[in-house]
Amino acid sequence: MQVAATKMVKINYTLKDKDGVLIDASPDGEPLEYMHGVGSLIPGLEKQMAGMQAGEKKHVVVEPAEGYGEYDESLVQTISRDRFDADFPIEVGQQFQAQTPEGTGAFMVRVTKISDDGITVDGNHELAGKQLHFDIEVVDVRDPTEQELEPLIGGGCGGGCGSCGGGCGGEEGCGCDGGCGGCGE
Repeated sequence: MQVAATKMVKINYTLKDKDGVLIDASPDGEPLEYMHGVGSLIPGLEKQMAGMQAGEKKHVVVEPAEGYGEYDESLVQTISRDRFDADFPIEVGQQFQAQTPEGTGAFMVRVTKISDDGITVDGNHELAGKQLHFDIEVVDVRDPTEQELEPLIGGGCGGGCGSCGGGCGGEEGCGCDGGCGGCGE
């Protein structure tokens, strides 16, 4: 069976930067399992894995545009220290959720610098702008169970047509906010 959209895939992997520095890896004996083609992995990796079979190994290079995006300087901001609660401990490397300027959403930022001028935060993914090198081994490819398919066919919030009210206690119980995601909504 080949890696294709909606197949359940188990992989062993290592991820390194262009200089060969290890960034991440699947733990020994614990392959990563995911559903292919539904956005579980970065697009460049999913594209290059399509058609692989169990037992196959491959070296995959993913450019920033197909990975975590190009680095965007506009997502780096210095915020006045007085905007934070005085009792709120802040350290370089810390991550927290920030509101969009319009107050309509939230996104993750990482503290990159603390100075007298304020706290510098970066809204880019830490791998944005980086070329990624994966060594992949496909361990298993199988059809998904009905339960694994439910979010795609309406059994959970945001999963497509009819997902709100379809197994999560109605729109009020799942945070769908009236928009079910998918099917042109």
